[in-house]
Amino acid sequence: MGRLIILTGPSCAGKTPLRRCLARLYPELDQTLNKVVLYNSRLPRIGEVDGKDYHFRTRKKIEEHLRADNFIGKDVRGDLQALNVKSLSENLHQSDMMYEGNTFIANKLVTHASLDRFNKVSIMLSPLNGEEMKLIHETETIDPGPFITEVMRKKLLRRMRAYKGEISIKDLEEVERRAGSAYEELKLGYHFDHVMPNHDGEDSENWEAFYYPLGDARTTLLAFVALLKGESFSSEHWEKGSFA
Repeated sequence: MGRLIILTGPSCAGKTPLRRCLARLYPELDQTLNKVVLYNSRLPRIGEVDGKDYHFRTRKKIEEHLRADNFIGKDVRGDLQALNVKSLSENLHQSDMMYEGNTFIANKLVTHASLDRFNKVSIMLSPLNGEEMKLIHETETIDPGPFITEVMRKKLLRRMRAYKGEISIKDLEEVERRAGSAYEELKLGYHFDHVMPNHDGEDSENWEAFYYPLGDARTTLLAFVALLKGESFSSEHWEKGSFA
């Protein structure tokens, strides 16, 4: 049986550049990971391919799927997303599979009873480490939710400016949805085997400033590579209720 590798974290935490660096610098590892493809009710973005990035379907069709026992799903920031667990189980008998995406679906994969018989390794990328999270929660003058929203808002805006230059009202609304979701996602961190603090999110130049990533981007990549190889690496484990 293959392993189910679950890579998650708030939007802009660094999941996408991590996977790109893995493909570029460790292609032999990347090629062993077959992608878990979700169903998604939103329209494809420019460059996205149906069946490769997502299975793009209407919300009504996905709702029909979710009435079947072999599907799990969640409304994620306005998009209804779903996964065929039966198909995933069949694929895991053939190869390693990798889920890279939002924390809410990742949490369902970790806790779903039908996947208990498979070897799962779950990782959350966090824009803050455990000590920083603790400091935020212990400081009486700080409200953790709005504070973390602001941290992620700045990251998301930097990323969007780098990609698009001019930012529309619709873009700003998307930033707010993603930033506002970050704290609730981080509070689910205790469900995952490993929390990898990574200050170099998707907005950071450290992923591509040099041939090899630098700073936390490099540390995160090397830890992820070690995990895939079954070697020891440094990570955190957050206890339930630590940052509720």
